[in-house]
Amino acid sequence: MPLLEMLAFILAYMVALMFCFCAHEFSHAYVAYKLGDPTSRALGRLTLNPLKHIDPLGFLCLILFGFGWAKPVEVNPLHFKRYKRDMALVSIAGVTSNLILAFVFSGIYFFVSPLLVGSTNLFLIFIDLFLYFMVILNLSLMVFNLLPIYPLDGFNFIKSLTRPNNAFVNFMLKYGTIVLLIFLITPIFDYVYYYVTNGLLWVFSQFWGLFI
Repeated sequence: MPLLEMLAFILAYMVALMFCFCAHEFSHAYVAYKLGDPTSRALGRLTLNPLKHIDPLGFLCLILFGFGWAKPVEVNPLHFKRYKRDMALVSIAGVTSNLILAFVFSGIYFFVSPLLVGSTNLFLIFIDLFLYFMVILNLSLMVFNLLPIYPLDGFNFIKSLTRPNNAFVNFMLKYGTIVLLIFLITPIFDYVYYYVTNGLLWVFSQFWGLFI
């Protein structure tokens, strides 16, 4: 790959990655705020500014090793009127935003990318790569965070709906980090990721294909 195209590739990946992370965390903060908790607003998390959401070490790990983390959005459930429902909504807000963004950008990519095939213009190459990464990275964040493993959103969603101190929650709170590492260093997550993302990409392509 020529140097300038490689730089466009890296820049598109980084910009898309920051946008996906920020949208994910902003969604947690926004839903919590709309449900009555002012904590996220007080801490400056009701923004898409990456400086407010990106954890430098977590972002570096994501670039180098393929998995990482952002700054968690702090929530005070005492402000919620209906604890279980509201905590569940806050927990699922991030992955929902990633799914919506993946769907929207898959449509843009579906229609725009064929027009950019073979282009040598660096800006157009960047746009094509950015649209592609916005689909893939949003799906990746969604699938990863849906895993019912502590401290991911999938676990927090289940925890919010179950009775306190149940066996699953207690197990995950104690061993969740180890379970997550096993998922990441073995092919288990690869299989889950492959089938879920490819299934969703097929659904997206079939839907957008209806308009051609």
